[in-house]
Amino acid sequence: MSVCCTGPCAGDKPPVDSRYRRILWIALAANLIMFVVELVGGLKADSVSLLADAVDFFGDAANYALSLFVLALAPAWRSRTALIKGLTMGGFGVFVLGKTVWSAAAGTVPEPVTMGAIGFLALLTNLAVAGLLFTYRNGDADMRSVWLCSRNDAIGNVAVMLAALGVLGTGTGWPDIVVATIMGTLALTAARMVIVHARSELNTNRLAVEET
Repeated sequence: MSVCCTGPCAGDKPPVDSRYRRILWIALAANLIMFVVELVGGLKADSVSLLADAVDFFGDAANYALSLFVLALAPAWRSRTALIKGLTMGGFGVFVLGKTVWSAAAGTVPEPVTMGAIGFLALLTNLAVAGLLFTYRNGDADMRSVWLCSRNDAIGNVAVMLAALGVLGTGTGWPDIVVATIMGTLALTAARMVIVHARSELNTNRLAVEET
């Protein structure tokens, strides 16, 4: 007999929200497509902010895939996955900042028209995904991490478009570098939020198991 008298046990599997699962599949496909588009566009335009955004799209696609995998697992496993995703987001932030330093030293000047056009397409994609995920923004650590990824991406896309205008107006690569720096910092900040939330959930689940 289960020792849990009322409500779900800490190790029980949560009910699977079929709508949330469909949204994750849509988000996964959209992010994979935009990864390819921004990777090609970033190389063509020689834009570090576009390349950074492409890596972000790839990371988000991996995060959505992980979320689909753990959707029907016990809360503790979902929290562990969120912790891994938080560490991944932090790794992305470190990569972007390192790439930014390299571009600054090389004096790269990107092509602004390609930057702006692809940035706008990426913005539309992320706004659509963020809109679908809005209902789940206050869910568990895993759902919160998915929402934060989409929100941060939309903010990053606006920044890339502003960088394109800055490059066009100044004829230098510094706007591109500034935006890439902001994107890297934003990734590190979001990673910290997800890691703290996930660790809190893991501690709660452990205490719940110890009390049963």
